[in-house]
Amino acid sequence: MTGTGWTRVPLAVTTDEVHGGRWTSLRTARREWLWTNPDPAVVLGRGSVSPSDPFVDAGGVEECVPTIRGVPDHGGAWSREWSPGPASVDLPGVGRLTRAIGTTGRGVEVGYELEGAPGTPFLHAVHALLDVGPNAHITVPEATSMTVLDPEPHLLPWPSGLDRLGPDDGTATCALLTGCREVLVVDGDDALSLTWSAPGRDELCSLLLWRNLRGWPVEAPYRSIGVEPMVGRAADLGSAGAGDVARIGPDGRHVWNLTLVALERS
Repeated sequence: MTGTGWTRVPLAVTTDEVHGGRWTSLRTARREWLWTNPDPAVVLGRGSVSPSDPFVDAGGVEECVPTIRGVPDHGGAWSREWSPGPASVDLPGVGRLTRAIGTTGRGVEVGYELEGAPGTPFLHAVHALLDVGPNAHITVPEATSMTVLDPEPHLLPWPSGLDRLGPDDGTATCALLTGCREVLVVDGDDALSLTWSAPGRDELCSLLLWRNLRGWPVEAPYRSIGVEPMVGRAADLGSAGAGDVARIGPDGRHVWNLTLVALERS
């Protein structure tokens, strides 16, 4: 995974089912991995959203489904109350998303199942905003190219410098890396490994990278780093090609899973 000199350490996750199933903490004994918006008013406002409200960038991890960009922005799951045990949410016109999170010797295991009408298209990104320093970097073993989405989509070799996550330089870049099922985030003597798969449809596994180095929003820019495992090969369901979306299977289900492992340098 990272070679010698690294030790796997316990990793704990906390979620808030009432407020969109948001992950509010992902921590080891010595650090918190999730970023929180430094503006307390934004975090407070996140607690009162309703479906169709504009996205509130409070931080943590949001479940972006059935789309990431487009309408509704960041999808429809983040703004709805989830049912507990295991956590689930009904998405009008799409189906019912269920998430099961468990802690094992391998780390944090997350299983997703979307139930609905066979053939229903969707995208799903685990929109993880990480609290990492200017010397942090990522490794994506399967990546050779990426599509930078703004201002117009264009193809570039990976990494073209985007694997370095700082220092702040006033830029904001969103990049889509398709055909990826693994990413390693290294921040000093700490590392976080994320691996994911969609049984029978692994070709749809992708990574979305949001590298905001105080380049967005224009009126009050801040730093936020999104490392987002996903199923699908596009960010906007409304404009995605037929071959770039995930679909609920003939049995009325689509499943995929994510594993997170925390490491510390020995």
